Amino acid sequence: MKLTLPLLFIYLVSFGPATAQELPYVSDSNSWNPDSLGNVRAVIDVKQKGAAAARARIDWRRRDRHTDSEVIVVDSSTNRRVLNVKTDHISRESGEVTFEPESGAGTYYIYYLPYKVQGRTNYPTANYLKRSNTASATWLSSLKNAIPAKVRHIEAVNGMSSPYPMEVIAKSGEIKKLLAANASRKYLVFPEDRMHPIRMTDDLPQRWIKKGANRAFHDEAQPGENYTFQLGVYPTSLSLNNVRIRFSDLKQGSLAIIPAKAFSCLNTDGTGWDAQPVKKQVSVAKGKVQALWCLADIPANIPAGAYTGKVYVTASNAPETAIDIALQIGGPVLSDKGISDPQKQTRLAWLNSTMAQQNDVISPYLPLQRQGNTISLLGRRFTVGSNGLPERIETYFTPEMTGLSTTPKDVLKAPFRFVVTAKGGSVEKWADQGVRYTEQSPGTVAWTAAGTSSHLRMDVTGHIEFDGFVAYDVQVTALSDTELDDIYMDIPMSPDAARYMMGLNLKGGKRPASYDWKWEVATKNQDGAWIGDVNAGLNFSLRDEHYVRPLNTNFYLQKPLLLPTSWGNANKGGIRISETDGQVLVRNYSSARTMKKGERLHYNFTLLITPFHALDTDAQWKTRFYHRYNDPDSIRAKGATIVNIHHATPINPYINYPFIEHKAMKAYIDKAHRDGLQVKIYNTVRELSNSAYELFPLRSLGHEIFSPGKGLGYAWLQEHLGDDYIAAWYVPEIKDAAVVNSGMSRWHNYYVEGMNWLTQNVGIDGIYLDDVAFDRTTMKRVKRVLTRDGHPGYIDLHSANQYNKNDGFNNSANLYMEHFPYLNRLWFGEYFDYEQNNPDFFMTEVSGIPFGLMGEMLENGGNPWRGLIYGMTNRMPWKEGSDARAIWKVWDAFGMQGSKMLGYWTDANPVKTDHAKVLTTSYVQDKRALVSIASWAEADTSFHLNIDWKKLGIDPHKAQITAPEIVNFQSAANFTAAQSIPVTKGRGWLLIISEKP
Repeated sequence: MKLTLPLLFIYLVSFGPATAQELPYVSDSNSWNPDSLGNVRAVIDVKQKGAAAARARIDWRRRDRHTDSEVIVVDSSTNRRVLNVKTDHISRESGEVTFEPESGAGTYYIYYLPYKVQGRTNYPTANYLKRSNTASATWLSSLKNAIPAKVRHIEAVNGMSSPYPMEVIAKSGEIKKLLAANASRKYLVFPEDRMHPIRMTDDLPQRWIKKGANRAFHDEAQPGENYTFQLGVYPTSLSLNNVRIRFSDLKQGSLAIIPAKAFSCLNTDGTGWDAQPVKKQVSVAKGKVQALWCLADIPANIPAGAYTGKVYVTASNAPETAIDIALQIGGPVLSDKGISDPQKQTRLAWLNSTMAQQNDVISPYLPLQRQGNTISLLGRRFTVGSNGLPERIETYFTPEMTGLSTTPKDVLKAPFRFVVTAKGGSVEKWADQGVRYTEQSPGTVAWTAAGTSSHLRMDVTGHIEFDGFVAYDVQVTALSDTELDDIYMDIPMSPDAARYMMGLNLKGGKRPASYDWKWEVATKNQDGAWIGDVNAGLNFSLRDEHYVRPLNTNFYLQKPLLLPTSWGNANKGGIRISETDGQVLVRNYSSARTMKKGERLHYNFTLLITPFHALDTDAQWKTRFYHRYNDPDSIRAKGATIVNIHHATPINPYINYPFIEHKAMKAYIDKAHRDGLQVKIYNTVRELSNSAYELFPLRSLGHEIFSPGKGLGYAWLQEHLGDDYIAAWYVPEIKDAAVVNSGMSRWHNYYVEGMNWLTQNVGIDGIYLDDVAFDRTTMKRVKRVLTRDGHPGYIDLHSANQYNKNDGFNNSANLYMEHFPYLNRLWFGEYFDYEQNNPDFFMTEVSGIPFGLMGEMLENGGNPWRGLIYGMTNRMPWKEGSDARAIWKVWDAFGMQGSKMLGYWTDANPVKTDHAKVLTTSYVQDKRALVSIASWAEADTSFHLNIDWKKLGIDPHKAQITAPEIVNFQSAANFTAAQSIPVTKGRGWLLIISEKP
């Protein structure tokens, strides 16, 4: 039933007759090519025949500032461009266009904002064409006899591109009358409903001129709804400082109320991504427009009726303005808060969500257990020293990484040391005050400690979480003015837990014997490293209290790391790695400095104790990805078990906004489930589609959600966002244009709520992440909602190689390691070189094995021989000639489920070669072994197998060695244990060793 409002608080202001009859605005259905003609046009009717020229005055009221842009006139009857055209008096408000009506009476189109797309297909820029003179001199001499032409309407190429009504600007004369009528006011307030998001900050819309300022506002809402409305604040005589809003109760007589506490302002208050309160100060420059989005949680049990009250707007330097509000409440109770109607901005409440913030333990991890100062977690133990710093770190993973051992492996050779040397080299002696535990829960154990020396006090706050993440805040306070030679922290690592290294400007591989590194945050996304072995390691990151997660994936240089005041010390700090006294010493130093009494520095750092869990090899063999939208029946027939639905597909068209076609997505997923398939969707928060319902409310939050930038990009962005954004991925087929998010923000709360909604209402089985632009807190929340109520919550992460200039020369595995505890598979990835890099690079940067993960290859289909050493294939359907199905067939025939993966890195591997650069991994199952062999030799070579028959449990006299035929991989062959086996450069074999029947 349609709700109707009583005629309450109707307040109209007249400013005299309009300057001209208002032009209608309509939307086309993409009948012309905007990339050659532009997105808008004026439709002109010429009534007279035989005229040499017709003149149209167009009140186009444009928000764009391209008043020098080309004007293209097209004859509708011939679809040809008219060359005899002259323009006059062109402004943002209006313009005159005189043209030759070549076909006489009829309809003509005037395109006044044409552009040419240039640049990369997925990162284009629309360059607006400059006005040119195409008219002949003879025709120009005939303009005094031009006849008037009528402007029928302004037409946009589609509804998405329409400026109506919130981007149809008010004229300067209209604004002058508005200001004159409100001369006593320092600012004006324009109430606006939720269906017309405020889009412009530099102009008033004509809609507001007609409605008037400071008027009463009335609207409709339903019980239980997440209701929203807007207040447009427009300073007229001064810039406003610290704009604030307060609400009264809304009352229905004495019968019922909507309490004031049910209202809030998104722009001034909220809850952050980390569950901390958000308090934002809003200032508005004179002549600018600021949208203030008001949220209301309408009670579900509220009686129907009209509720009236007030909202008050004020500023530190201006008086309060009261706006009357009338809400008509009626209709059925909305059990979903109205979430199913997101075009009503009902999901803006998600921005303040705390869903899944409780640090509950996530499978397969175990609750933390503390005995004294030792904390046990899955496969690891962490001991806190008397100074609060790490004293001992142990791992219990087997070398094969397929299970746990009873014998620990020490990551540290000695406890962490935090050392201060005074000027002249004397070492400050710390008097430790002991450790005090401040939290002990299944998910977190936290502690504090303190120590003092002659000149300093050190306060340590630390905590460890169930997945092996450790965070420290080390505050150093000067007790007196003091000069220091250095403040440094030593991490003494066991050599056998420090075989590999990646980070600090080094690609993954063998750790060098010595290495020096200095801070370069402007160009290097580097603040730590991972050092470890296959079954033990430590990732560390150096920070201070001002740490902000930088942008990544092509955009690091636009928002780089902040140099830590403590560790960085004006670029004098660094990291020095050396082998000495039977240990690998990682010295994190900050160099000489002077501290004034009371000055405080934060030497913060984080740790990740690796591996996170053992390998799930059985999941690797049975979980097979199909990475393309296709019919579920076809996918099942190809042998895949999970399909990834990318964006720019029919059921997930808009990048990182998978909500618009959710009904089609659900229908697809339901069919896939009936076919025995799981479905994951592409959804990240690095960038956001311009189709998002909430785009303009998010823009009203300044740079909280979207990064600042130079603007430009595709035409839609320039014409509707104006400037101050970073243009991101663009899909030309559907003209989906995205902008870059700013990093950590309340949009992550929305993301978590959205993932929960998609899981519960659409039935997604997980997500495919294409690089990650959020932190581990958000990842944990996402994993919790994806796995709620028995849902599988499968997450795989793809990364393009981040070791390049635009990404600050970071390693993908190092960059994303904080997310690894919650991933099911890696896909590393674009621009990874599987041909020129050595096995140590594969191990550290590609395979995921040292972290308890397994992966797949991407670039050029990968190297299948080398990939199988680490249990990897490529992902179908990826590249012609590199179809993984042939290998899957061998896996199934052999019986990979339940096999033991024994890699080249472990002594337990029963099959090796006599060639140092020809490596093997054995998959052993019931007196059978599937042996993967790959060569890193510089040329074609040969090798002999060294087989430990006892470990295999095979009688060598009954053994047979066969190479099954595998399309595009190897020809069928038989070998003996003693013979020399040839191997082509960069290739290998897949052999089956078994007893003859």
